[in-house]
Amino acid sequence: MNWKKALGTLGVGIAIGYFIKAKVSDMPIQAERALKIAKDKFKEGGAVSGSWIYMKSEAITLHGLEYLVYRGGITRTIDGENKQYEFYVDAYTGTIISTEETKSMI
Repeated sequence: MNWKKALGTLGVGIAIGYFIKAKVSDMPIQAERALKIAKDKFKEGGAVSGSWIYMKSEAITLHGLEYLVYRGGITRTIDGENKQYEFYVDAYTGTIISTEETKSMI
């Protein structure tokens, strides 16, 4: 076996792997993953009885910074009363960047 060819092939393989990894890290996470992250975080404070998320990401400005986010909601039952929260999850990192309790329409 020619060692120069083997080392060259290994080098090309490493370069391709590095390129693919860089491109994948520039892609947003899936909406389902963002919802799971949010639900897991909310579950730390109590049971979650319902949840939803928009499947399409949207751009928002928060405190002068631009984000690509997924918007969703969580319903929790606290002391027999349903409390609803809306949240924004960064589409690239999965970090919850904003939460707010919403008023019930009932």
